[in-house]
Amino acid sequence: MSIRRLPENLVNRIAAGEVVERPASALKELVENAIDSGARNIAVRLSAGGIDLVEVTDDGCGMSPSDMALALERHATSKLPDEDIEMVSTLGFRGEALPSIASVSKMTLESRPVGAEGWTRTVDHGVLTGEGPAALPHGTRVRVENLFGKVPARRKFLRSPRAEYAAVLDTMKRLAMARPDIGFVVEHDGRRVLAVQPTSARPERVAALTSSELIENSVALDFEREGVRLGGVASLPTYNRGVADHQFLFVNGRPVKDRLLIGAVRGAYAEMLARDRHAVVALFLDLPPTQVDVNVHPAKTEVRFRDPALVRGMIVSGLRHALVQSGFRAVQRPSADALAAWQQEPIQTAQGDIFARSARTGPTAYQGQYGQHSAYSSTYENRSSFADMGAIPGDDLAPLWGRAAEAHEPVPERARHPLGVARGQVAKTYIVAEAEDGLVIVDQHAAHERLVLERMRKAMAEAGGAVPSQALLLPVVVELEEPACDRLEARADELSAFGLDVERFGPGAMLVRATPAVLGDGDAKGLLEDLADDLAAYDDALSLRERIDHVAATMACHGSVRAGRVLSVVEMNALLREMEITPHSGQCNHGRPTWVKLALGDVEKLFGRK
Repeated sequence: MSIRRLPENLVNRIAAGEVVERPASALKELVENAIDSGARNIAVRLSAGGIDLVEVTDDGCGMSPSDMALALERHATSKLPDEDIEMVSTLGFRGEALPSIASVSKMTLESRPVGAEGWTRTVDHGVLTGEGPAALPHGTRVRVENLFGKVPARRKFLRSPRAEYAAVLDTMKRLAMARPDIGFVVEHDGRRVLAVQPTSARPERVAALTSSELIENSVALDFEREGVRLGGVASLPTYNRGVADHQFLFVNGRPVKDRLLIGAVRGAYAEMLARDRHAVVALFLDLPPTQVDVNVHPAKTEVRFRDPALVRGMIVSGLRHALVQSGFRAVQRPSADALAAWQQEPIQTAQGDIFARSARTGPTAYQGQYGQHSAYSSTYENRSSFADMGAIPGDDLAPLWGRAAEAHEPVPERARHPLGVARGQVAKTYIVAEAEDGLVIVDQHAAHERLVLERMRKAMAEAGGAVPSQALLLPVVVELEEPACDRLEARADELSAFGLDVERFGPGAMLVRATPAVLGDGDAKGLLEDLADDLAAYDDALSLRERIDHVAATMACHGSVRAGRVLSVVEMNALLREMEITPHSGQCNHGRPTWVKLALGDVEKLFGRK
């Protein structure tokens, strides 16, 4: 078969296969054109998830009839005034979007520049079917109907309207997040689903498009290095999601899904999140156009950096620095479900319910004195009468009365400490502290686990990469399976850097000669078993740095205060004070919160005071 030149319509349909994958792809191209036109407000109308209708209206510069005709031809664009493609500063530049979309749908293009008449052109699957004057405000309106209507091979690969709608909404959120200075409105099947007003603040725009809770549970980023600027917001490690769909990445205002950036975010949160949890971030990377190549993907969703190491290092160090500055912060408010679980329940004793409504019907001195006033009478009728405490034996009152410990030293002032002053311990696991603005509940094991990990890291840094060890008076022999012993023996040098001195002791045993000093007296057997399991699970998949973090986290878990241990008031307050000055103490080594705060307002709501 001889080589032939393909017809223009077929070329456009092939190009559409690269640019227009689904309704969200078409919408992205149209909204990017609207942004490049200088629009301040963009309105989007959808039907059936964009399969039946995608309409984008903007108040940008508009186009003349001659420009509209050129815009529907391939590789015609106003965004490259010269041939220097490396200096592109607009979202679009290929000149393929409009003709590609018009070749697989019915497109109606209407536009009017300021001070000129409007014009419209209609193209049905690549064929011009009409044009003429149009009445509309200045700007452009593009209406795309029946996408892939005459291309059944492509239409059948579209997903359900609900799934396409989800993809379209995600695309719009990313575009709206990239440009907080532009207002966006999205309607789907006649219902407004997204509306944001122009603003100059990125954090507010990000929170409006994700969750209002993000503002309270995030840190701001603003770093610059060698001409590269990193801004945005990043969630605290304790505010995370089960999927990575809430990670929004932008390069020079362009939404991208780049593996380098995603990996950098993952690396920054490596030792603070469980492997199946993901941070919520919106990162804005701005760098000179010559330092990034945006012309590597037809849909312009991927980029290539000239210095990827600089970019990755800046994201990792910037995120970690911001999270360190957050100190002991965590997701401070309990969830609505947790608050709803609080119930008003009667307390039962051997004498019955001490808050039960009185069965006495006769008047009392109280009622006789104030019975003539209806307000007081109503109060008496609705109140709960307390049982006579003097008639209840002491043993039955024991569960009701708190037992106060003798104070051997002045109680600290709660106003001086963000995490408050310890008031007691619940279930030998949770420390209850009173802060100036509420009640703080601390998971003693999770909190101390993070503190031990940070002590180990600090000790390694101060000792030049080695944690001080404590030699055992009598070495401990730990019996393990032979493969586990092999893995530990292979990593003996790395373990030694953490103060754990082990050596092989026969085919199925390891000899422990020293343990990290910061761990104190611990369970050497349990520690080695967990380390062997971690190495089996992650040894090949993780880098040396990540393996070291896993080893340190495992050791810290074994060296921390266990749940079930009774702590004195002095020990509880010491733990709280150390948390306040330790980085990342708001979450444990697995990404779970170490403390939550029940605000005073929430307590008042529980008791009906607010």
